[in-house]
Amino acid sequence: MSWHVASITLDNLDELPKRCRTCVFWELSEHLGKQAQEFGSTEFEKEAWVSGVLLEWGSCGKIVHMQGAPAGYVMYAPPSAVPRAAEMPTGPVSADAVLLTTMQVLPEFAGEGLGRMLAQAVVKDLTRRGVKAVEVFGDARPGTEPSCVIPAEFLKGVGFKTIRPHPRWPRLRMELRAAMTWKEDVEAALEQILGTVTIPLQSTPPIERQVIPAR
Repeated sequence: MSWHVASITLDNLDELPKRCRTCVFWELSEHLGKQAQEFGSTEFEKEAWVSGVLLEWGSCGKIVHMQGAPAGYVMYAPPSAVPRAAEMPTGPVSADAVLLTTMQVLPEFAGEGLGRMLAQAVVKDLTRRGVKAVEVFGDARPGTEPSCVIPAEFLKGVGFKTIRPHPRWPRLRMELRAAMTWKEDVEAALEQILGTVTIPLQSTPPIERQVIPAR
């Protein structure tokens, strides 16, 4: 099957799955996200966020098409542009890293190697821009319900390492100094796990907060 990877822009933003197009889990704080849902403005807020990041930082996502149909996407941005990152119990994201927020592959396209294509596109883009590392909050207990947080086991399978453990929301990191080696590792790992690991469509999962006692 023929495939094509393109940067996410305002022109193709509506090609994201409907649930993802209106989800602002990462783009707004929890409080403002609830307000946007109440006012029915999540679609506008998503577009405004993408527009702002494109203008101030540049490309913040990739979308892959199979036979001309949208089949999956990935989004990433500086942690300062991702309000919800500051509310995660395993934050903050390291100053030298870009935050990978979401990677989705539609179930009907699972097993086609699209995760590998998206991972390679992210590596190529961020390495070219001089980024030193990518960090991501993983979901250590993904269930059957859709989630916009990437399963931690999937991330480990493609080379991310846990740098801040948590029973539910660990933070993982990938160094980009050896980008080509990383890309080769991703290819090898995904060859083994594609078809057995499915990244579900996203929704807005609750954040379990961990209370750290004062010392």
